[in-house]
Amino acid sequence: MKIVFMGTPDFAVASLDALVQANFDIVAVVTAPDKPAGRGQKLNESAVKKYAVEHSIPVLQPEKLKNPEFLEALKSYQADLQVVVAFRMLPEVVWNMPPKGTINLHGSLLPQYRGAAPINHAIINGEKESGVTTFFLTHEIDTGDIILSDRTPIGDDETAGELHDKLMVIGANLLVKTVTAIASGDFTEQPQPQSDELKHAPKIFKEDCKIDWNNPSAKVHNLIRGLSPYPTAFTMLNEKTLKIFKAEHENTEPAIAAGGFLTDGKTYLKFATKDGFIKLMDIQFEGKKRMLIEDFLRGMRL
Repeated sequence: MKIVFMGTPDFAVASLDALVQANFDIVAVVTAPDKPAGRGQKLNESAVKKYAVEHSIPVLQPEKLKNPEFLEALKSYQADLQVVVAFRMLPEVVWNMPPKGTINLHGSLLPQYRGAAPINHAIINGEKESGVTTFFLTHEIDTGDIILSDRTPIGDDETAGELHDKLMVIGANLLVKTVTAIASGDFTEQPQPQSDELKHAPKIFKEDCKIDWNNPSAKVHNLIRGLSPYPTAFTMLNEKTLKIFKAEHENTEPAIAAGGFLTDGKTYLKFATKDGFIKLMDIQFEGKKRMLIEDFLRGMRL
């Protein structure tokens, strides 16, 4: 069975590698075009492209997915199946091309958390469980028939980065099981359950990352976890941005207004919320590198 793999970041590399290690025939990879990055604006290759080049897999990097030259090149590989992991939205002319269809690995337990940022939103909403789902692509995003899913608990202090790394491995294993099932024809498709109580996972913008200290401590703590390490929750301190990567929440009644802070200038800095405090542990102050709170306080007078 010939497979074309589509993906861009590290999350996708684990799945691509798992398919290669399982001896599936990956005839080509489709990934994002190289982008200038850093001070020298040197062209940066995607993680998937780097892996493909190292393993001598042909690479396609279309700017536009409806480009006739790209479509001809894609068709020439005569793939039986296309596999998508952390890539962009595909037009029908692409996802409908292979005879066995196009499958996607999504970082949530569908139908919950359809959208661009399922891992972040699951933690922001205080979920106790997450998972991965494989499904066939169709017209509407993340709505196709489910093939397989696997679940995992979310720890009380687990960050989006930690859950990402966990789901990356679980997802790669699930994808191998899915492709194996499709190759043998031994699988059943399940339509996604219809519900009016679906939680969504839209793209996260900078304004979504600013902490509202009028919220309860648990909600603020979940926001910090759900945005760590990227794009990172932040607040303002001395008119500068303070990013917070890790914190603890205290449910002691605050004696100061929400948004105010207490510090001993040496070991702790905590901000008041609606019903307690958020004690900062791992931060980055504007213009400085990321550091533990003790190191920050040692060089900063508040």
